[in-house]
Amino acid sequence: MDTAKKVKTNCRLCAYQCGLIAQVVNNTVIRVEPDPDRFPYGKRVQNRCQRWRAIPGILDHPKRINYPLKRQGQRGSGQWETVTWEAALDDIAAKLRTLKEKYGPETVATCIGGPHTNHWPLHRFMNLFGSPNNIGINQICWNAAILVNTLTYGWTLGNELDPDITNCALFWGVNPAQSDNSLFWQNIVEFAQSGKPLIVVDPRQTQTARLATLWLPIEPGTDPFLALGLIHIIIEDGLYDHSFVEQWCHGFAELARHVAPYTPEYVAGITGIPPKDIVRAARLYVGNGPACLYSGRAIDQIGYNTVPTHQGLAILRAITGNVDVPGASHLTEMPDFIPEIDLEMSEQTVASFRGKQLGRERLVLQSYRGYEKLRENTLKQGKQLPMRYFTSAHPDLAFQAMIEGKPYPIKALMVMATNPLLTQPNTKLVYQALKSLELLVVLELFETPTTMLADYVLPIAGVLEKPLFEYDRGTANVAYGGEAAGEPYYQRRPDYYFWRELGIRLGQEDSWPWPTYREALAQCLKPTGLTWEEFCQTGLYCPPVEYYKYQSLDEQNRPLGFATASGKVELYNRLLEELGGSPLPQPKKIAAPDPRFPLQLITGARVQPYFASSYRQPADLRALHPEPLAEMSPATATAYGLAEGDWILVETRHGNGRFKLKFTPMREQVVSIEYGWWFPELDNREPELGGLWLSNANNLTSANFPDAEPLIGTWNYNGIPCRIEKIT
Repeated sequence: MDTAKKVKTNCRLCAYQCGLIAQVVNNTVIRVEPDPDRFPYGKRVQNRCQRWRAIPGILDHPKRINYPLKRQGQRGSGQWETVTWEAALDDIAAKLRTLKEKYGPETVATCIGGPHTNHWPLHRFMNLFGSPNNIGINQICWNAAILVNTLTYGWTLGNELDPDITNCALFWGVNPAQSDNSLFWQNIVEFAQSGKPLIVVDPRQTQTARLATLWLPIEPGTDPFLALGLIHIIIEDGLYDHSFVEQWCHGFAELARHVAPYTPEYVAGITGIPPKDIVRAARLYVGNGPACLYSGRAIDQIGYNTVPTHQGLAILRAITGNVDVPGASHLTEMPDFIPEIDLEMSEQTVASFRGKQLGRERLVLQSYRGYEKLRENTLKQGKQLPMRYFTSAHPDLAFQAMIEGKPYPIKALMVMATNPLLTQPNTKLVYQALKSLELLVVLELFETPTTMLADYVLPIAGVLEKPLFEYDRGTANVAYGGEAAGEPYYQRRPDYYFWRELGIRLGQEDSWPWPTYREALAQCLKPTGLTWEEFCQTGLYCPPVEYYKYQSLDEQNRPLGFATASGKVELYNRLLEELGGSPLPQPKKIAAPDPRFPLQLITGARVQPYFASSYRQPADLRALHPEPLAEMSPATATAYGLAEGDWILVETRHGNGRFKLKFTPMREQVVSIEYGWWFPELDNREPELGGLWLSNANNLTSANFPDAEPLIGTWNYNGIPCRIEKIT
């Protein structure tokens, strides 16, 4: 009888990738359990999660892709030939070479997701190939906070909630009960139970909001007005940190003049929050330091108002002295291990194609010129952000280039660990773009609507099948991860294998010196002095955090300060002004209600046990949350003659979707629909495509570039005019 061995490994069913112990027999994982010695350091935390128990079934699920597939019939017909990896790679390389010779390297694009993958091998391949066109969701997920905080403080922030030190917590558009549900959520619960003030800004009364001392149900998209209103009160009442502002902040006088009109009464008229609650929120936050402030994806997805909201939150931290202090936030450090900027090889390659970036004439920050100006400051302290994330292609422009060939044709797309027909805005446009391609390659775990339109579908290794090294994209000196539980099942391969082998076939041999992903990770760790095996024992590299770094002395015995133009926190941002943006937050008022679309739609709600559009195939996970939900307040639903449990049609100017109604305490006249819904039990072939057209939130959205905000290109997912009707 074969003996089970225990392997320290990591879950990859969400971005937190908790430590697990896998029991393995003959390379088959028969059981997993929480590892109490590795993050999140407690079975009690992980036992609340609904995902990790499904891992053995996911590893050998009957709908997993196990062998390379080559399309035989029409796109969407589901007719495939099983081929070898070598044959598929040879064919793909030959096709890319032909397209490059005919149209130039920019004719190739990529589309990337997660969390079961790493981005830098794709970025390295694209840089060496010579194309700027990688498509992600960075513009509505990560970029805004990183860029604005770097503009303001000279680098990014790590926000902290320590129940023993933090005295006030402000959560803005984030619900860790669904998006995290890990150690962080446990800390929030403990903090709320301590009686310290917890403020939550969210149109919905989420699980986090139900714990709050003060819940502010804001009108979607009006967030920067609230931020400026809080700043107004703090300055008007003289509650700001006078010492920090005078010594370490630039542009306070300009800020004070700018926020003078944002009185509680004025802000209440826009946000729908009573003036007394705005005043109370400001005084709770400023009167209970140190105070931490977390923001989430909700404010990354409000289009024009995303950047001014992040500007307002960055200013709010600064004027209250909650920057680089325990219990509030800390300025992160460049990693001791090899950073993303070096792994992606942008420094060595971008000069050849930076002029081909789509939309570069309009985009201020999400561009090579914006990146270079920002880097002039960060290099003062030896820091560099990764480049590909902050120069990635705007999806609307990339998909339009596939369809129309302007300003140049994009003829090939390689999709890794994402399902753009579900995860990218304007599904109709994405569908048309994918159908127009000469080459579509998809690296995936399961069959999806997107794989159905592919020329090649390649089986990539997923959870427990490859090593993990997660490092916040090289913006902090923290990494976590561990070993694979065993070799990939069947003929699955790590995505690193695909990019390296494809690169070698296209003349990139010298830039891929590590034969395996594990060897590449060991090389990444080398500067720390740790071996890969040593790292896997703890699964964590995290040197102690240092605070008040701006006060430390440099080689000339001067305070280090902040890596900005002034050496201080830029309340009035001169670099943004130089680039053509607004140096102070300039919010845009929401348009008056359209009688045809009288309600406001929120489209981005994430739900356990899924991750975005992933993991709807396992029956045990699907049973936990079987149907797509639309949430409304009882009063709003009753006004439309609706009862809880009714199926409703939600419609915008762009399209519609069907959802089951759930009553939730939330702002009136607002509808929230869940993200990422499709139905793998339906026919995945054309025309059904797994129910793609039924309940997919992105059937109702658009990222139309002329309407996107001009700094990053953020589009609007929250606060979209909509209407509803009962489905009979």
